[in-house]
Amino acid sequence: MSDLGQIKLLVLDFDGVLTDNHVYTFSDGSEAVRSYRGDGLGIERLKGLGVVVLVLSGETSPVVGARCRKLGVKYLDSLRNKRGALIFWSGDYHVAMTDIAYLGNDMNDLDCLRIVGFPFIVADAEPALRAALRDIPVRVTERKGGQGAVREVCDLIADAARPLSAVLSYDDFLAVSD
Repeated sequence: MSDLGQIKLLVLDFDGVLTDNHVYTFSDGSEAVRSYRGDGLGIERLKGLGVVVLVLSGETSPVVGARCRKLGVKYLDSLRNKRGALIFWSGDYHVAMTDIAYLGNDMNDLDCLRIVGFPFIVADAEPALRAALRDIPVRVTERKGGQGAVREVCDLIADAARPLSAVLSYDDFLAVSD
């Protein structure tokens, strides 16, 4: 794999990546999911470096939109063809597939993972997905989906583009905290 610092676009799956893949269903039929707050800080850091972060989801749920709006990222949900949406976004943002990272967890991410320059899967990705990706160099996060995997990938990309030590010195921190 090439230099992570060249990534211009990070595309995330939703369920099992930004969430821990569990859903809480209430008696009225509404749903809630559990997310890791630290992912938002990682996403903000990337956006500050000019990396675009987008979400593609096969799920049809208002939860996807609510979380993405809170994170300040564009999203498409209810997708049957994530690959087609990824190709569209690549063209819309004028980013080559070789400069895109994708983080997924399940078989509906396979086609996207195969065409990007930087395929990532979460530590608890479905075994069938891992097996299907044996022929390409995929990175596996140390953290599970919904438990900091997104933050981990964001930090890897951001550190490659601009190490945190170059972003904020100790003196800068003191000035900010005054």
